[in-house]
Amino acid sequence: MLRSLLSMLGYLSLCLGLISLLGACQSNQSNQSNIGTQHAIKEGGNQGVSSPSSVLASNAGQSSPAKVNTQQRPNILFIMSDDHAYQAISAYGSNLIQTPNIDRIAKQGIRFTNASVTNSICAPSRATILTGKHTHINGKIDNRMPFDSTQITFPQLLQRNGYQTAMFGKLHFGNNPKGVDDFMILPGQGDYINPDFITKQGTVRKQGYVTDIITDETLNWLKHNRDESKPFMLAYLHKAPHRSWWPRADKFAEFYGKQYPIPDTLFDDYATRGAAAKSAEMTLRKHLLPVKDTKVSPDRYDPRYEPYVNPWDNIKVFERQYTNRATPAQKAQYEKVLSQIAKDYNENWPNMTEREKTIWKYQRYMQDYLATISSVDDNIGRVLDYLDEAGLADNTIVVYTSDQGFYLGEHGWYDKRFAYQESMKTPLVIRWPQKIKPGQVSDELVQNLDYAQTFLDAAGLKQPEDMQGQSFLPLLTGQTHKWQREGVYYHYYEFPGAHAVKRHYAIMTKRYKLIHFYHDVDEWELYDLQRDPKEVNNVYHDASYRDQLAKLKQQLRDLRIQYKDSPELDQQMIERTKNWKNSKNKAKH
Repeated sequence: MLRSLLSMLGYLSLCLGLISLLGACQSNQSNQSNIGTQHAIKEGGNQGVSSPSSVLASNAGQSSPAKVNTQQRPNILFIMSDDHAYQAISAYGSNLIQTPNIDRIAKQGIRFTNASVTNSICAPSRATILTGKHTHINGKIDNRMPFDSTQITFPQLLQRNGYQTAMFGKLHFGNNPKGVDDFMILPGQGDYINPDFITKQGTVRKQGYVTDIITDETLNWLKHNRDESKPFMLAYLHKAPHRSWWPRADKFAEFYGKQYPIPDTLFDDYATRGAAAKSAEMTLRKHLLPVKDTKVSPDRYDPRYEPYVNPWDNIKVFERQYTNRATPAQKAQYEKVLSQIAKDYNENWPNMTEREKTIWKYQRYMQDYLATISSVDDNIGRVLDYLDEAGLADNTIVVYTSDQGFYLGEHGWYDKRFAYQESMKTPLVIRWPQKIKPGQVSDELVQNLDYAQTFLDAAGLKQPEDMQGQSFLPLLTGQTHKWQREGVYYHYYEFPGAHAVKRHYAIMTKRYKLIHFYHDVDEWELYDLQRDPKEVNNVYHDASYRDQLAKLKQQLRDLRIQYKDSPELDQQMIERTKNWKNSKNKAKH
């Protein structure tokens, strides 16, 4: 009996031991699973992720991103204007305007002097920023061709990994931005006066000036809709200073009559360049329109003065943007300056020389262009002030940039598109008090191609392998030895098209730029940016540059391979554009 009892007790002890051991194993397995899940959230998925689609798939089964320690992940405020030339920012040495609030970001952080874009035109630049891919990869090669909607954007990746996301202002393509929790975006180019906006509830019209409205909505979101338990990514996107440059009424009056220094190349004769520069339709004298651009109101305009101007583009756009949109009270605020412009034009234009006409248009262009920038800078100051007041500044990355550069009379032009400096280069200033030392200046070759990966890197997320840029976070945090890039690649496609700028691709290094124009021409240009920063002397046929030219051509070939571009793809894009145009024409008929 005693032996039987002892045997039973031994059996029970063994069972209890097994149960205890099993419980410990399950507890340890659960702890390991939780640790792995939290680590995956912090790092943007498991460590084997190699594409955006796999990032999204891996995150689908993870626990809530709210478990992430958001205190160590920065907020991101991405501020972008449209066509803001670096020549019109005082931090870049501008003699045209003071921009104290944009300068404030530069002084408190870092200013890049060699930032550039991959394709200097609005929608393609934005597509590259969102996807981290060249436009021949994301589909948006020009303003007309459709974006590949299967592409994954950096806001999507941030959103899936615990960021609250929002977008206010100008996106320029699509009506339902991907990866944003809240949005209010302009349809297409949008309007300056009483603009319409696309929202989740439909299209609404807001009375007022577009730059003020976009800022009001941005601040309203920060103050009332921000989830304080999450880091945020907020895209604050201005329409200004895009053509046709309608300033707010008070700025219209303030800047009218101001006189600005004339650029050295305003009367460029393109002597050493080929057909591309000579045939471009973006000169101030002939292509800046008297009604649409210089604001000679239609009821006071005499078409005999410039009979070559397209009346629809000249007058109808003015009527759509101003006559049919502004209220009577708003028109009363603009009327005094509009009447002065018309009086000046009608009394003086017929007696001006060609040189004087070019200068007159240049001054009117600068007055309105710079007036719109003044409003942008004022409103950026409002947002920066709020970040300071709310205690958000220290761990918020604030970026100010433009979707590309712009000509302010250089080479006699307005607009962008070319791979020349004023167009290809873009302003870029960034502050992040917690990480970036103030007052830095970098001449490294960064691009809009790099923004997506830089944001993901700063957020501690894995960068998808099919993104084509390079995180420049090391440049922000003083680890410059981790950054290497000798040249950047550029490719412009919108030809035939607006402004008649021929298709071309290029490589830019810190010292040189090599450009190949193709399609209906086969022309090369080479510039020594150190000796010729204004790019007026094409040295492609100069024998003294023979060795350097050979090196640049090889670097250009290597970049085309690296970014999956090729002569065959050039031709495919030409055919794709033709087919798209043909399908549009058939649809019309």
